[in-house]
This record gives sequence, structure tokens and C-alpha cells, in this order.
Amino acid sequence: MFRSKRSGLVRRLWRSRVIPDRDGGDGSGEAAPRGDPMAERRGARLRAPGSAPESDGRTVTCCLFSEREPGGPQPPPTAAAPGPDGAADGGSPERRGREARARLLLLEQELKAVTYSLLKRLKERSLDSLLEAVESRGGMPGGCVLVARTEVRLGGLAAPPHLLLGKLFRWPDLQHPAELKPLCECQSFGVADGPTVCCNPYHFSRLCGPESPPPPYSRLSPNDEQKPLDLSDSTLSYTETEATNSPNVTPGDFSDASTSPNAVKRSHWCNVAYWEHRTRVGRLYTVYEQSVSIFYDLPQGNGFCLGQLNLDNRSETVRRTRSKIGYGILLSKEPDGVWAYNRSEHPIFVNSPTLDIPNCRTLIVRKVMPGYSIKVFDYEKSCLLQHTAELDYADGPYDPNSVRISFAKGWGPCYSRQFITSCPCWLEILLSNNR
Repeated sequence: MFRSKRSGLVRRLWRSRVIPDRDGGDGSGEAAPRGDPMAERRGARLRAPGSAPESDGRTVTCCLFSEREPGGPQPPPTAAAPGPDGAADGGSPERRGREARARLLLLEQELKAVTYSLLKRLKERSLDSLLEAVESRGGMPGGCVLVARTEVRLGGLAAPPHLLLGKLFRWPDLQHPAELKPLCECQSFGVADGPTVCCNPYHFSRLCGPESPPPPYSRLSPNDEQKPLDLSDSTLSYTETEATNSPNVTPGDFSDASTSPNAVKRSHWCNVAYWEHRTRVGRLYTVYEQSVSIFYDLPQGNGFCLGQLNLDNRSETVRRTRSKIGYGILLSKEPDGVWAYNRSEHPIFVNSPTLDIPNCRTLIVRKVMPGYSIKVFDYEKSCLLQHTAELDYADGPYDPNSVRISFAKGWGPCYSRQFITSCPCWLEILLSNNR
């Protein structure tokens, strides 16, 4: 019997669902999809205990019901008549394990049926885009995959399509659609209640907003919060003061590195400088489009490619960190501010004037995990800070429109790196006054 291409795409997508990393893994909350070569190299570390590869009728642990797995918390056993030896057979570990496996099998079958039903509503072209995005882990994000905004029911609960596919392919612990933010180039961006919704999971990020407190290690201790920082060895804005010290830049050589054909006609909204420790590498990259990808290696896409920037005598630490940049970040200017989306497989660390405590000059460095996004700059808050700032309090170089982002390595009072200039690879985002 001949099977259609659409059926084959649906099966490949089902096999590409994620396996939760319950043992901790890299802490990203995003497990690797089945069939991904990178996941195969990482091996069993990404596979939940008790799960097995999908082959010959064996069942992969259901990512949407991991909290109900045999190793997790179980409902209280029902009372059962005691056996010949007086023990309650219904409460034996073996029997509870069998019942739990049977429930998981039923839940897995229900999940498969709901997923197939949703995917079969998509056209072949949409299935191709979705599969390309999933198998490349966002390296080729593809186009929007639009479906009717109709909730699907799973385990007695209703969920919108993009939540289901987000849990299935990226974040098994995802609970509510409010945790998701459409990327600025997605058709669902800015459309809260349209008739259709994009369900491409790589057109969304998870929110890491200021309402969630930063980790304890990323801010000053309570006793130090009111103390000004010693900025004698730090740099809040190096670009104008030390650009001439970079071996790749000559004085006054701040030309645009972007290649937009309409660059001359439009005003830019930011410049991006790439640094390795105290050395700026390459020219300023001027951004005219509403969003820009900054990456080391990306299968498909345009933007600021850090992998092409050459520098003699790089240290081994810098080389290792550069290899972790991967797909990098997506930086976007949106109506409420500037957002950074971490597309890499390692955390990024962010500091911005609008993330700091007002009028305290304390250093808050936010850790942003893979797949998450954060508003790195708030224009309205910035205006308030500039009007209320005590001008005689500035005790070092300070740019109120500068955002600093470090790849893979954090800095601050509780790190061995006290200042961002000690980080191997970092970015300085210099925002323009043109909004």
C-alpha cells in the first residue's frame, strides 16, 4: 500500500517530539527531539528514566504527562482485599508499577491521536515548514504554520494548538499560553484573538520577564545593594572611548557593517559591538531592520555573523566560548522596548539600565536560558530614569542607552568575573535616540 507524503511527514513529526530531561541536563528545559543527531550524541542523558527508544512497538515516555511517570508522585493506591499472606496486593510496588505503565500507555495513545488529528489538518507545505523547523531546532525557523484558533482537548483539559506543539516539540513543562511570546516576524505577533494562530513552536519564545525575580547569584547581596560599585576596572560603554585600541579598527572607522539595500534611506535604531575580553573585534554593526540575528553559525538566515570575525592569537577560553554561541540571539525592536531571544543551547547573561534598581547603581545580571526571551530595554522606563537620575552620582563611564550581553559566561559580584570585560565573548548594544 502506498502512503502519501503528508502521512510520512506527520509520522516524522511525531517521532521528533522531545523527551524530558528529568536528570537536569543543561537546565534549559528544552530536550532534544528524537532523531536529532545532536541528541543521539548526547545519548541517554537527555532521555527520561524508564523511557526507551521508539522502535518495535516500545513506547516512549510521554512528555506531557511526565509528572505521572512511575518515578514521579503517584496517586494513593485504592484499597484492595488482602492476599493469602495478609498483604494488600493492590498496594504492592509491582502492581502499582504495572498500573502506572498502563495509564501511561493510554495517555500516550491519546496524545498521539490528538497530535495526529491536529497535524493532519495542515497542508503539506505547512507540514514541511514545521518539520524543517523542528529537525533543525530553529536553525531554519521556516514560515508560519497557521491553524484555526480551536482548542484541542487532552486528558480532559483544553489547550490551544500552539501550546500543544510547544509542549510536544520544545518545552515539556509548558503550562499556559501566557508563558509564550510570538517572535516579531510571526503572523501571530501583536494579534491576540485572531481567527488563526501560528503553531510553529520556533516562532515563539518563553517569557523571562522582570516580574520573575532573577536568581540569587545574579544580584548583589542585600547588605551591598545600596553601595555604589567600584567601576575603576569595569566598562559600561567602551565603544567610543577604546574603539581605537582595537587591532581591527582605525580611528573614525565606525562605518556600517550591515548590507541592507535601503540602509542609506532609513535611520538606524542601534549599533552592535562585539568584544572578546577588552578587545573589540570587527566594526560596529548598524541595525536598520526591526530585528537582527547575531550568531556564530546558522544554517539559514541573515544578520551579524560572529564566526566570520577574525582575530589573531585568540585564547583557548575565547575559542571554547565562541563555539557555544551557535544560533546566538535574536534582537528585536518592538513597541514596548527592545527584546532579546536566546536561540543558542547555552545561557546568555544580560545587564541593562532598565533592569537595574532605579537610582541605586546596583548591578543586576539576568540569566536567560535557551528558548527564553527578555525585554532588555524599556524606552519609557529609560526616560523616567534619565529624568530622575542624580547626575553627580555617576562614578564611572555610564551609557543610559547601552545593553550588555555575554555568551555562556556570567559576571558580577558573585562570579569570579567581576566585570563584563573579563567575559570571553560579549556584545554591547548601543541604542539610538531614534525611536
